[in-house]
Amino acid sequence: MKPASGAGSEELLLDTPEAKLPQDWSRDGQFILYQSSGAGGWDLWAMPLTDDRKPFPVVQTKFSEREGQFSPDGKWIAYTSDETGQSQIYVQAFPKPSGKWQISVNGGVHPRWRADGKVIFYIGADRQLMAAPVRIAANGQAVEPGTPVALFATELPDTAVGPNTRPPYVVSADGQRFLVRQPAQREGATAPPITVLLNWKGN
Repeated sequence: MKPASGAGSEELLLDTPEAKLPQDWSRDGQFILYQSSGAGGWDLWAMPLTDDRKPFPVVQTKFSEREGQFSPDGKWIAYTSDETGQSQIYVQAFPKPSGKWQISVNGGVHPRWRADGKVIFYIGADRQLMAAPVRIAANGQAVEPGTPVALFATELPDTAVGPNTRPPYVVSADGQRFLVRQPAQREGATAPPITVLLNWKGN
């Protein structure tokens, strides 16, 4: 960890033999959510930045859980799991899970919360950018997922989630604008020709 200003020196937060990839930092600055290699694939862990800084598992199964994202209030996490054989988006409470709820329907990766915590965006299996309403039950202990709707098609090359996959888009705070990474060469586009001139004699 190092100040964003660039001043000061780096601070080592965690040193373990497993591969680790940071995924998110809670808005209150209290927790870092990261994915770590495990026996069955990837698991999600959290490390508190106070007290003894002892990491604890958040989602740990025989499947791969990745791309963890804190809700704006820090009480929930959205993540990707392949437990059904297809990557899907789930939500569960943090730090103590009280069940989990599937958000995507026909596959999904790269979850992102809207700033008010009422919508989760993700990329569907057909590369559409989706918006799924989420409502927290009155008792604060359960999630009531709404029906996902497609917002627009992306030109992402695929929807595979590898160990080093980084989110291909960001969302504005109001959820109205998106910055999406696009391939330099679009599908179906004709590549510019390369002309080779033979027997050219320069002056």
